[in-house]
Amino acid sequence: MNKILLAFLTCFLSVLVFTANAAEPRQEPTDQERARTVYIFHHPVVMLQAKFGLTTPEERVLRIRNTLRNFTQEDVREPLKIVPVTRYNQQGRLIVMNGKPIMLLTQADLDEGDDLTLDQAAQRVLTRMDAQRAALHDQYDTGWLALSVVKTAAGLLVLFLFGYGAWRSWRWVRRFYRRRIVENRSWVPQSWRRYIGAIEIRLYALLMILLGLAGFYAWLSWSFSLFPWTRIWGTSLGDWSIRVLQQIALSIVSALPGLMIVLIIFLITAFILKLLKMVLNQVEAGRLQLPGIHPETVGATRKLISVVVWLFALSAAYPFLPGANSLAFKGISVFFGLMLTLGSAGVMNHAMSGLVLIYSRALRKGDVIRVADNEGLVSEIGMLATKIITRENYVVTVPNAVVVSGKITNLSAHESDRGINLTIGATIGYDTPWRQVHAMLEMAARRAKCTDPSCPPLVRQLELMDWYIAYELQVRLVPGQSLAAARDELHSHIQDVFNEFNVQIMSPNFVMQPEGSVMVAKENWYAAPAAPPAGEK
Repeated sequence: MNKILLAFLTCFLSVLVFTANAAEPRQEPTDQERARTVYIFHHPVVMLQAKFGLTTPEERVLRIRNTLRNFTQEDVREPLKIVPVTRYNQQGRLIVMNGKPIMLLTQADLDEGDDLTLDQAAQRVLTRMDAQRAALHDQYDTGWLALSVVKTAAGLLVLFLFGYGAWRSWRWVRRFYRRRIVENRSWVPQSWRRYIGAIEIRLYALLMILLGLAGFYAWLSWSFSLFPWTRIWGTSLGDWSIRVLQQIALSIVSALPGLMIVLIIFLITAFILKLLKMVLNQVEAGRLQLPGIHPETVGATRKLISVVVWLFALSAAYPFLPGANSLAFKGISVFFGLMLTLGSAGVMNHAMSGLVLIYSRALRKGDVIRVADNEGLVSEIGMLATKIITRENYVVTVPNAVVVSGKITNLSAHESDRGINLTIGATIGYDTPWRQVHAMLEMAARRAKCTDPSCPPLVRQLELMDWYIAYELQVRLVPGQSLAAARDELHSHIQDVFNEFNVQIMSPNFVMQPEGSVMVAKENWYAAPAAPPAGEK
């Protein structure tokens, strides 16, 4: 038993000191302070700072520790007492156990900042040491140690049973949600149930894991507190968890005013955007006119204003966000700034080109355009690309930067409420009267159902080429008419009309001078279906 007591006394007094001159221990001691402070089971009891002759406070601490090692179990059972003495011409208080002196506390060991008398300081030291002596007497009992081991094992068993129960409950929850998906008995729509159910299962698993970690932490802290060698660890764990909870609670409370300001900023922003949306809807409907804003540009204007307003709101709310000045927020800001800097050059080029297309009103949704080799109906003008539906019913996506940098032919922008103009080309030899060609092309245009009868067809001679004349037929299509279908119909009627009047469309090409001149005699100038003007023979 004496060996056990000696081992305890070795751990009982860890002697450390505080630099500040005081009998009361400091919360954050330095190395020099630790050398002058007496610790019992890692609990600070007193700091000795008075020097008696050549004996330093550190040496006094070592002597106290050696004195305690010589105590027996019978000594530990006796309560501690304070005896007033006079030593080294100083008033002191001697702490004794079973009549044997342990420690001398003098007036020179006190610090004026503690505002304690010698009796008050001695009483505090006595209380701390007596609490550790009583704990030592109880916990070094064999029965107490055996009971502590049983309690630790029982706590571990309870923790294991809790973990097993959590695992079984997770499996039951998983089967429950799967059964509800199969039986379609949930109030959540079936299309959502399979996704929400998986999320709920994982959230439940996360909850069980967190509860398991909390239970393990509580068991560890409780087990440490049962044994004298680890009691300080149990106390430290408990104090740490309390401090963490306090810090979390204080952080939440301190963040509430900032969060309220952020909420107010976002509510005001949403209200402003609601008003702007109402105004822009009136402009889009044509009931309100604002300088510089046209109905076809309202969509892009609304998006731009929303982005600018939200960016301003985020800039105003950022300082009030919890942790806005932390290194994590600063690192994330640098990361996103680097990403935008490196990757936004091409994106911004296309985005700015899209704004140029929208605000220049070069084209709009529903227009029939020709861009490079693509001709079709504009189905969408996005911020990055323009989509065109071609005559083959293909969707061609053209980047806005390509559209802006090239030539845009808008076939329906001049009179948007009427049909678009369509031109058909044909080359006919010089031996065919041009008046006859004009008449036949006009006749073919009038036969086509795709043309607008209110707008007469127009035929032009574009070029006098080496072996034939290049003609162009221009017609106006009825609104909504497809270009591909109109071309097909006009080509069919042109062939029929030319065949009716025995005129070949195939253009001649000569490799040598023909025997006779390729020309039209005057009497054949008005070959059918052409007719001379009134009054001309």
